[in-house]
Amino acid sequence: MRILGVNSVVNFQRRPTKKEEPDLKENINKAYEILGTQDRAVITHGSCFPSYTRDTFIGSPYGNAAKEYNKFLALYGFNSNQLGPGGQLQKGSTSPYNASAFAHNRLFIDLGELTKDKYGHILSNETYNKITSEPEINDKNYTLTDFSRAEKIYNTALKEAYLTFVVNLANNDPKTVLLNKEYQKFLRKHDARLTEEGIFKVLSNIHGSDDYTQWADDKDRTLITDIKNGDVSAIRRFNRIYDDNYNEVEQYKFEQFLITKQIKEHKKWRADNNFKYINDLLVGCSKMDAWRYEDVFLDDWEMGAYEGGGPSQRWHIPVIDPKKIFLNSDYELNDGGKFLREKIDSALEFCENLRIDHVMGLVEPYLLAKNADDEDFITNPSHLKNKNNEKYISELKDPENPYLEYDRYWDYTKIVEHLVLPAFKDHGLDKNEAVWEDICSWPDRYKKVYKDQDLPAITNLDWSRAEITTKEFPENWFILGNHDSPPAMTYMRRTAKLNDGREVEYTRKQDAWSPEYLAGYLNMDDSRENIQQIRNNLIDLYKNDDKAIVFAKFAELMTTPKFQISFDDLLGITDIVYNAPGTSNDTNWKARITADYQDKYYENLSCESPTALNIPELLHQALQAKIDMEVKAHNYDENFKKSIYAKAQPVLDKLQYYAEVLKEN
Repeated sequence: MRILGVNSVVNFQRRPTKKEEPDLKENINKAYEILGTQDRAVITHGSCFPSYTRDTFIGSPYGNAAKEYNKFLALYGFNSNQLGPGGQLQKGSTSPYNASAFAHNRLFIDLGELTKDKYGHILSNETYNKITSEPEINDKNYTLTDFSRAEKIYNTALKEAYLTFVVNLANNDPKTVLLNKEYQKFLRKHDARLTEEGIFKVLSNIHGSDDYTQWADDKDRTLITDIKNGDVSAIRRFNRIYDDNYNEVEQYKFEQFLITKQIKEHKKWRADNNFKYINDLLVGCSKMDAWRYEDVFLDDWEMGAYEGGGPSQRWHIPVIDPKKIFLNSDYELNDGGKFLREKIDSALEFCENLRIDHVMGLVEPYLLAKNADDEDFITNPSHLKNKNNEKYISELKDPENPYLEYDRYWDYTKIVEHLVLPAFKDHGLDKNEAVWEDICSWPDRYKKVYKDQDLPAITNLDWSRAEITTKEFPENWFILGNHDSPPAMTYMRRTAKLNDGREVEYTRKQDAWSPEYLAGYLNMDDSRENIQQIRNNLIDLYKNDDKAIVFAKFAELMTTPKFQISFDDLLGITDIVYNAPGTSNDTNWKARITADYQDKYYENLSCESPTALNIPELLHQALQAKIDMEVKAHNYDENFKKSIYAKAQPVLDKLQYYAEVLKEN
């Protein structure tokens, strides 16, 4: 192990020089322009970002390290990054899908910025250098987030930052006075929410858990609901907690100000650099959010996911009561609708685009009984579900009249049209830009809403061919894996058991992975010289080289209108899965990019058996495929062929040049 910036290390790889970088970037973007590809995103959740000069043991999508990483992505033609949910994590949880929908993750604060003049030096350099470290570099091309260590670091740093802010403000320090003006403006907008969240933090410490449903004091569980209902004793309890824990609550507010300020600053930087963030509108929310809106959720049911071949997935996500969504036929928002609208507004406030997590949860959520045990969901045969324990919301009956649906006005089927899309319009977001995560079961009402609203979806080329799907679904986002998938370089080794007990490698048997299809799709122009020999050589290569066929699938992906690539696939990380769904292990949600990721990326590309993506090389294949498609579509007209090559050949030549540069030792 070595420390970045301390040991002198010889790097055996060639990378684009500073002089070459503008030319490389220009030609990659020209290639995408010819391809007609509008959006190219890398999936990198917030904690996965690398460190920069100092390490706080967790990544941040908003600090200086994020700027350098985004510049690296932009160099290779990516114009956006898809984040995971960026909210405050629940106590004891590392999953961003249990995070707050409103409170930002304080562990994403760039502590180094707090030592600078614009923050009034509220964190001393001495403390900053003491609690952080030089980034450690190992022989792997990934590292792990250390959530517990990061939590301790931020506890120390932010306590000092808040106390210094208070003292300096009392002494009328000019920089702190300016910072306080921003802070007071922030509080005028968010103080009520932040006070409630701060009280929740105090109560979760008192009761030892974020799960308010397990708190010993019943009045604390429903404190906010009781206050809304005018309960005087609840108001007194709230005020007493605030008075007794004033500093803790106020420090929480200040921490939220700091992270929000940095998020705003980073958004301006992205605008200046023509780079976008896609935020993740999680279908659920944290226990803190559920506590604040306790009265808008169903009492006895939680949201999960239907599984036809086994027990359904228990997500323990609260479900908005359909009777609390709209007030009337004019679709004025009830409290549940206001909660959902607040979630969307919060997710879009500082990002340019949105991924809608589990769209079905906004249309036809799958309900699982809160009081059931895990064993209650095991049925035989497994597809025959016990409707007392699990059902779609359309199957839920009114307890006062079992002949009527509980959602008798089908309010859930109206959420997209009358709540989500109007919110998009207010934020200037077109529905076809957004990423609609539709990977789920497709019950009838869900199909109808999708058809009626003409919503795009996600197409996974792991299971489909771009030749067909790009024509059928031109508005879709295309992927080859996501944050829940193993690295693509391991796909060819995936196995499944047949009914007779035999275990087979199933990927190479899939129609989407046919060597003949890929060789033909990437080389359609029958008039090209030696085209059949080119195809035959590629077929042989794809049949015998697992890496080669995976690279071919990524070249296929690059021919689609909008696509996403996971950070681990881009960088060639093959030894860890960011999240293995349905499992509990020590590494879920912890994979992180190393501080020396560029060294390792270029070193990987120059080795004998690379696993990282050589973007110029793959883009060359994709561009050649696009040219072939156009030539074929124009019936091999020679004049058209000359005109398209006149435009594309210089770009092809440049891509080929840089593809070879990245292979040099």
